[in-house]
Amino acid sequence: MSSATEKRQIFSWALYDWANSAFATTVMAGFFPLFFKQFWAANLPVVESTFRLGLANTTASALVAVMAPLMGAIADKRQSKKSFLSTFAILGMLMTATLFFVGSSQWQLAMLVYIVAIIGFSGANLFYDSLLTDVARKDQRDFVSALGFALGYLGGGLLFALNVFMSLKPEFFGLAASSMAVRISFLTVALWWFVFSLPLFFFVHEPRSSKTVEGFAMVVAGLKQLRATLGKIRKLRAVALFLLAYWLYIDGVQTMVRMAVDYGMSLGLNTNHLIIALLLTQFVGFPAALFFGWLGKKWDVKKSILVAIGVYTLITLRAYSMQSSADFYLLAVCVGLVQGGVQALSRSYYTRLIPKNQVAEFFGFYNMWGRFAAILGPLFMGWVAVATGSSRSSVFVLILLFVSGGLLLATVKEPAKTE
Repeated sequence: MSSATEKRQIFSWALYDWANSAFATTVMAGFFPLFFKQFWAANLPVVESTFRLGLANTTASALVAVMAPLMGAIADKRQSKKSFLSTFAILGMLMTATLFFVGSSQWQLAMLVYIVAIIGFSGANLFYDSLLTDVARKDQRDFVSALGFALGYLGGGLLFALNVFMSLKPEFFGLAASSMAVRISFLTVALWWFVFSLPLFFFVHEPRSSKTVEGFAMVVAGLKQLRATLGKIRKLRAVALFLLAYWLYIDGVQTMVRMAVDYGMSLGLNTNHLIIALLLTQFVGFPAALFFGWLGKKWDVKKSILVAIGVYTLITLRAYSMQSSADFYLLAVCVGLVQGGVQALSRSYYTRLIPKNQVAEFFGFYNMWGRFAAILGPLFMGWVAVATGSSRSSVFVLILLFVSGGLLLATVKEPAKTE
């Protein structure tokens, strides 16, 4: 492969993060929880809408978690990671656009469409992550993984900035109300996601095997490989320990992304300030993700992840006593400093631990654990909020996840040779 082709593949792969991060920022972190509470579930009590939002995230994550390992195994057998990625991504795009048509107080329909959109988003990410080993050499992966997250922060942040401006100044765009601006934002996310996915669809080339299988035989082969991989994971101590640690600490990361706005609204903070603070997180996250990619290469990947987990723990402790929008701004900046780093380095660190010829399937387990993690966090936060009658108490769930995940990660020892 020529240097120019290699660079084009790397940039095209990383640009998909730019594309799909619009969903993560505008929809998952920003407008869906806000709109769910104020528009779709406005007739529900505050703690009940929090619980239902957590339930929607939990349901979507559970469905992806169940499907992920088998989908990965099938993709490995067919050498069709790009095909699976495209299918799930288009599903996510269509469902995101559908949110525009969900009317006031239709919280059940909003939950259903949101769940399917997350399945599309998360399913595509499984195969996107597994393509990392096809587009980047081993010595490039820390940087390339970080580049993807950095572009994600920048791209997602740019569209989110436009969407926020639309919601704050709807009259500037000829819109009658902020609610219409938010609904139109869902359409812009779907379009942005599609347009900037095209370079990956056209320019990233997945090596194909001459021994592919089709039909029911493909499913059978996938199940056999899945069973074999389960046996290997039990023998690969480093992989098993890392997956368990990742399951815990990434739960805290994903739950914070999905529930932060809801938490701030439950404390009575100004919604405009909450959205602007999330926007600030994106632009802080862009250089911070690149810095963590450099830090992982120059210092130590695992130690860099542990630093990020430690910062998350301190952020969560401060969130318990948060009183004002200024506090939320401060915490948003701190999250931006470490969020991309912990995600990017976790992904690249995992590639050092797994067999090269079963990347998609092992990433199926990686994403499965990530989705199972996202099952626990939102659900327990919602449950604690309802049980105690206080949203503040729910943050202790995150502290437990960060601390236990960090302690387990510290015990992982990278094999001398992984491929």
